[in-house]
Amino acid sequence: MRESFFERPILNGPYGYPDRHWELDDDGQPTNRLIESRRRSDLITPVPKPKKRRQNQTSLILGGADDLSTEEQEYNPTPIINEIRGYVDAWRNLPNPDQWLVTPETARLLQHWRHHKFEDVRPFFCQIEAVETAIWLIEVAPKLGARVAKFWA
Repeated sequence: MRESFFERPILNGPYGYPDRHWELDDDGQPTNRLIESRRRSDLITPVPKPKKRRQNQTSLILGGADDLSTEEQEYNPTPIINEIRGYVDAWRNLPNPDQWLVTPETARLLQHWRHHKFEDVRPFFCQIEAVETAIWLIEVAPKLGARVAKFWA
């Protein structure tokens, strides 16, 4: 029997890479199709459909209460988030610390986080990824030249 989104909405543990997700349709509703990859960052919230629908709900514009923003100016950070995630994923998967383009101190710290068998309080994947992203932006991206200059210029 196939699993459904509502039987098991959470697929990944807090400590490992989020390598599976439920597919969502254009309205943010689960399709019950399991995708074997990380979900791309997007501004969606999967919620059950209401039993009665009158009309489509309008979206709120970030910072729109001040009447300074318009729908055409809506800020969407997801493209840059997804692009940086791709670079950080590729960098994280480099096996040789000499390829990481970081200081020796940072390399030791990364090896500790990635390979140490924590017995008590263990950092969540999202915590490690946040620090890896900061390290990548500060230490690695400036050394990669023009292709990633927009992240640190």
